[in-house]
Amino acid sequence: MAARYTATAQALHWITTAMLFLMLPFVWVAENFPPGPVRVFWYLLHESFGITVFLLIIARVTWRFAHPPPSLPAKEPKGLRVVSASTHWLLYGVLLVMPVTGYLMAGNGQPVPFFFVNLPGLPKNDPLGVLANTIHVYGQFVVYALVILHIAGTVWHVAIRRDGRLDRMLPPQRPEA
Repeated sequence: MAARYTATAQALHWITTAMLFLMLPFVWVAENFPPGPVRVFWYLLHESFGITVFLLIIARVTWRFAHPPPSLPAKEPKGLRVVSASTHWLLYGVLLVMPVTGYLMAGNGQPVPFFFVNLPGLPKNDPLGVLANTIHVYGQFVVYALVILHIAGTVWHVAIRRDGRLDRMLPPQRPEA
Protein backbone atom coordinates (compact mmCIF):
# COMPACT_ATOMS: atom_id res chain seq x y z
CA MET A 1 0.00 0.00 0.00
CA ALA A 2 1.32 3.45 -0.91
CA ALA A 3 2.11 5.91 1.87
CA ARG A 4 -0.62 8.46 2.57
CA TYR A 5 -0.68 12.12 3.43
CA THR A 6 -1.38 12.71 7.12
CA ALA A 7 -5.01 13.01 8.21
CA THR A 8 -4.39 16.72 8.86
CA ALA A 9 -2.99 17.26 5.35
CA GLN A 10 -5.96 15.39 3.88
CA ALA A 11 -8.45 17.45 5.90
CA LEU A 12 -6.77 20.73 4.92
CA HIS A 13 -6.79 19.66 1.25
CA TRP A 14 -10.47 18.71 1.14
CA ILE A 15 -11.65 21.66 3.22
CA THR A 16 -9.71 24.02 0.93
CA THR A 17 -11.21 22.28 -2.10
CA ALA A 18 -14.75 22.66 -0.76
CA MET A 19 -14.17 26.31 0.12
CA LEU A 20 -12.84 27.04 -3.39
CA PHE A 21 -15.70 25.33 -5.18
CA LEU A 22 -18.20 27.21 -3.03
CA MET A 23 -16.38 30.56 -3.15
CA LEU A 24 -15.94 30.90 -6.91
CA PRO A 25 -19.66 30.95 -7.78
CA PHE A 26 -20.39 33.53 -5.05
CA VAL A 27 -18.84 36.34 -7.08
CA TRP A 28 -20.52 35.16 -10.27
CA VAL A 29 -23.87 35.28 -8.46
CA ALA A 30 -23.08 38.68 -6.93
CA GLU A 31 -22.35 40.17 -10.34
CA ASN A 32 -25.86 39.29 -11.49
CA PHE A 33 -27.56 41.45 -8.86
CA PRO A 34 -27.88 45.22 -8.90
CA PRO A 35 -26.08 47.13 -6.14
CA GLY A 36 -27.85 46.46 -2.88
CA PRO A 37 -28.01 44.09 0.08
CA VAL A 38 -28.25 40.86 -1.93
CA ARG A 39 -25.14 41.71 -3.94
CA VAL A 40 -23.33 42.77 -0.75
CA PHE A 41 -24.24 39.44 0.87
CA TRP A 42 -22.71 37.39 -1.97
CA TYR A 43 -19.57 39.53 -1.99
CA LEU A 44 -19.31 39.17 1.79
CA LEU A 45 -19.36 35.38 1.38
CA HIS A 46 -16.79 35.51 -1.44
CA GLU A 47 -14.46 37.77 0.56
CA SER A 48 -14.90 35.79 3.78
CA PHE A 49 -14.24 32.47 2.05
CA GLY A 50 -11.23 34.03 0.29
CA ILE A 51 -9.69 35.09 3.60
CA THR A 52 -10.42 31.63 5.00
CA VAL A 53 -8.72 29.99 2.00
CA PHE A 54 -5.70 32.26 2.59
CA LEU A 55 -5.48 31.04 6.20
CA LEU A 56 -5.97 27.41 5.11
CA ILE A 57 -3.16 27.67 2.55
CA ILE A 58 -0.82 29.13 5.17
CA ALA A 59 -1.75 26.20 7.42
CA ARG A 60 -1.25 23.73 4.56
CA VAL A 61 2.18 25.02 3.60
CA THR A 62 3.26 25.17 7.25
CA TRP A 63 2.01 21.62 7.81
CA ARG A 64 3.70 20.43 4.62
CA PHE A 65 7.09 21.75 5.74
CA ALA A 66 6.68 20.13 9.16
CA HIS A 67 5.23 16.89 7.73
CA PRO A 68 6.61 16.26 4.22
CA PRO A 69 4.26 14.51 1.81
CA PRO A 70 4.80 10.84 1.00
CA SER A 71 7.53 10.29 -1.55
CA LEU A 72 6.62 9.60 -5.13
CA PRO A 73 7.56 6.14 -6.41
CA ALA A 74 11.19 5.90 -7.51
CA LYS A 75 10.06 4.78 -10.99
CA GLU A 76 8.08 8.03 -11.50
CA PRO A 77 9.53 9.84 -14.56
CA LYS A 78 11.33 13.08 -13.76
CA GLY A 79 9.04 15.09 -16.05
CA LEU A 80 5.97 13.96 -14.14
CA ARG A 81 7.66 14.82 -10.84
CA VAL A 82 8.35 18.33 -12.12
CA VAL A 83 4.77 18.80 -13.40
CA SER A 84 3.35 17.53 -10.10
CA ALA A 85 5.55 19.71 -7.90
CA SER A 86 5.10 22.76 -10.13
CA THR A 87 1.33 22.43 -10.16
CA HIS A 88 1.15 22.09 -6.38
CA TRP A 89 3.46 25.03 -5.62
CA LEU A 90 1.84 27.26 -8.26
CA LEU A 91 -1.57 26.46 -6.74
CA TYR A 92 -0.28 27.37 -3.28
CA GLY A 93 1.19 30.59 -4.67
CA VAL A 94 -1.87 31.73 -6.62
CA LEU A 95 -4.14 30.79 -3.70
CA LEU A 96 -2.08 33.16 -1.54
CA VAL A 97 -1.94 35.94 -4.14
CA MET A 98 -5.68 35.93 -4.86
CA PRO A 99 -6.83 36.70 -1.28
CA VAL A 100 -4.13 39.35 -0.91
CA THR A 101 -5.26 41.12 -4.08
CA GLY A 102 -8.88 40.68 -3.00
CA TYR A 103 -8.07 42.28 0.35
CA LEU A 104 -6.31 45.16 -1.37
CA MET A 105 -9.43 45.72 -3.49
CA ALA A 106 -12.02 45.29 -0.73
CA GLY A 107 -10.01 47.19 1.86
CA ASN A 108 -9.18 50.17 -0.33
CA GLY A 109 -10.14 52.92 2.12
CA GLN A 110 -12.68 50.83 4.04
CA PRO A 111 -12.89 47.86 6.43
CA VAL A 112 -12.98 44.35 4.97
CA PRO A 113 -15.92 42.17 6.01
CA PHE A 114 -14.99 38.74 7.32
CA PHE A 115 -18.22 36.90 8.05
CA PHE A 116 -19.70 38.91 10.95
CA VAL A 117 -16.72 41.12 11.83
CA ASN A 118 -14.87 43.86 10.01
CA LEU A 119 -11.13 43.57 9.52
CA PRO A 120 -9.11 46.76 9.23
CA GLY A 121 -8.98 48.29 5.79
CA LEU A 122 -6.10 50.09 4.17
CA PRO A 123 -5.57 53.75 3.35
CA LYS A 124 -7.29 54.75 0.10
CA ASN A 125 -4.95 54.09 -2.81
CA ASP A 126 -6.76 53.92 -6.15
CA PRO A 127 -3.73 52.96 -8.29
CA LEU A 128 -3.01 50.04 -5.94
CA GLY A 129 -6.69 49.06 -6.02
CA VAL A 130 -6.67 49.04 -9.83
CA LEU A 131 -3.48 46.95 -9.92
CA ALA A 132 -4.91 44.52 -7.35
CA ASN A 133 -8.13 44.25 -9.38
CA THR A 134 -6.20 43.50 -12.58
CA ILE A 135 -4.12 40.80 -10.88
CA HIS A 136 -7.23 39.35 -9.23
CA VAL A 137 -9.25 39.23 -12.45
CA TYR A 138 -6.44 37.59 -14.46
CA GLY A 139 -5.44 35.42 -11.52
CA GLN A 140 -8.79 33.68 -11.56
CA PHE A 141 -7.89 32.17 -14.93
CA VAL A 142 -4.62 30.90 -13.48
CA VAL A 143 -6.63 29.29 -10.66
CA TYR A 144 -9.01 27.67 -13.18
CA ALA A 145 -6.13 26.36 -15.29
CA LEU A 146 -4.21 24.93 -12.33
CA VAL A 147 -7.29 23.34 -10.79
CA ILE A 148 -8.18 21.77 -14.14
CA LEU A 149 -4.60 20.51 -14.51
CA HIS A 150 -4.69 19.11 -10.96
CA ILE A 151 -8.03 17.36 -11.55
CA ALA A 152 -6.86 16.08 -14.96
CA GLY A 153 -3.77 14.62 -13.31
CA THR A 154 -5.95 12.92 -10.72
CA VAL A 155 -8.25 11.48 -13.39
CA TRP A 156 -5.20 10.28 -15.32
CA HIS A 157 -3.83 8.50 -12.24
CA VAL A 158 -7.22 6.97 -11.39
CA ALA A 159 -8.58 6.02 -14.83
CA ILE A 160 -5.51 5.47 -16.98
CA ARG A 161 -2.54 4.59 -14.80
CA ARG A 162 -4.65 3.03 -12.03
CA ASP A 163 -1.72 3.51 -9.69
CA GLY A 164 -3.60 4.34 -6.49
CA ARG A 165 -2.22 7.88 -6.34
CA LEU A 166 -5.58 9.32 -5.25
CA ASP A 167 -5.58 6.96 -2.27
CA ARG A 168 -2.73 8.99 -0.79
CA MET A 169 -5.15 11.89 -0.25
CA LEU A 170 -8.04 9.77 1.06
CA PRO A 171 -8.53 8.19 4.48
CA PRO A 172 -7.85 4.45 4.60
CA GLN A 173 -10.81 2.42 3.40
CA ARG A 174 -12.16 -0.55 5.29
CA PRO A 175 -11.19 -3.88 3.77
CA GLU A 176 -14.07 -5.73 2.14
CA ALA A 177 -15.50 -8.58 4.20
